[in-house]
Amino acid sequence: MHRAGMFELNAVVAVATHRSFRAAAAELGISPSALSHAIAALEQKMAVRLFHRTTRSVALTETGERFLARIRPALREISEAMDLVNDFRDTPSGTLRINTSEDAAKMILTPLVLEFLKRYPQMRVDLVSEGRLVDIIAEGFDAGIRLAESVPRDMIAVPCTSELRFVVVGAPSYLHGREHPLVPADLTRHQCIRGRLPSGAPLRWEFAKRGESVVIEVDGVLGVGGSSLTLEAALSGIGLAYVSERAAREHLIGGRLIALLEDWTPPFPGLCLYYSGHRHVPAGLRAFVDLIKEVGV
Repeated sequence: MHRAGMFELNAVVAVATHRSFRAAAAELGISPSALSHAIAALEQKMAVRLFHRTTRSVALTETGERFLARIRPALREISEAMDLVNDFRDTPSGTLRINTSEDAAKMILTPLVLEFLKRYPQMRVDLVSEGRLVDIIAEGFDAGIRLAESVPRDMIAVPCTSELRFVVVGAPSYLHGREHPLVPADLTRHQCIRGRLPSGAPLRWEFAKRGESVVIEVDGVLGVGGSSLTLEAALSGIGLAYVSERAAREHLIGGRLIALLEDWTPPFPGLCLYYSGHRHVPAGLRAFVDLIKEVGV
């Protein structure tokens, strides 16, 4: 019987992880059609079907699930064995896979990821941004970067940023002729841009002062997802927004937005890189951790 090669096995893992030939092909650096042909050829030679395919979705068959359960740990062992050899190199090489959110990816791209690639030209970085919090071990990532409060307790966490802060902001065109909110409850008399989390749940506007915590259910004519759209809407003057102070900093300095309720929006712990302490730490990940400790964000 045909013996599958490393490329074919990694292709199965990539398609199973992404549930998409297009996303898996991007990770592997080949075209979706080439990946589809490779999987189809493997299925034909093995005389089994590993995936159910439709025009809209890809899912493992029962046979595919069992096959994946056996090859994924084996591929991980092989990868770790190669990493052990990499430890003896003067300069780390290989691919560092990091899962994070879109906003966090924007925050770390230039000061950390691009600087890392400059220092270690034999390394590659796959920075995968998505809203959902994934099991980085099960999905084949070396590390994740999330808010400190979201890091699983069984992981090693390395702070990436200083404290962060959310603020309420409004454009001068919106605030002209309107009373500024002095306490969170005043927001009910304002048009507010309703943010959404990647899960679809509404973004809660959270406030705290002198031990008192308040959560406000805001209302407004516009609901959006993502900080970029929220900022764009706020700049247009349609209403108040609740955004990261870092994301709004340039507009606050330039006077295009005004911060409100500042005494009700204290800072909170920022982003952390996290990884498993129960597995061999690749040389590339160790170098990335060292860079974080050196420069931070």
